[in-house]
Amino acid sequence: MTRTQMRQFAFELLYSLEIQKINKTEQEEQIKLFLQEQGVEQEKLENYIVDIVKGVEEHEEEILQLISKNLKEKWNITRISKINLALLKLAIYEMIYSKIPYKVVVNEVVELGKKYGDDSSPSFVNGILANIIKQTGITSEE
Repeated sequence: MTRTQMRQFAFELLYSLEIQKINKTEQEEQIKLFLQEQGVEQEKLENYIVDIVKGVEEHEEEILQLISKNLKEKWNITRISKINLALLKLAIYEMIYSKIPYKVVVNEVVELGKKYGDDSSPSFVNGILANIIKQTGITSEE
């Protein structure tokens, strides 16, 4: 399975958890159910997905602050679609905490935005991430 496919699974689970508003105690069970439903049997994929979900949860406050700081004036985080929010959380976690090269992450989440979001999703997600990359000084070599 490719990293792109793995990232798509991680996005789908993050989105699912986002719309269900799952609390921490239910999260483990939801992850197991998702992996079963998707037929995920590869340990590498399971570890990747669990790392993403737990990492996003662990750093959620900082991730949401980064997103909020980069919204247009008079916008707040509640106006962001759940799809875009899940894409942003995934991308920010991977770029900052997993040290995945930002060019790869941005490209792939923008493609996921085209697939799952509305017409404005790709440019919205790309714009927020570009601002965060500039602001945090992330380099492509990381």
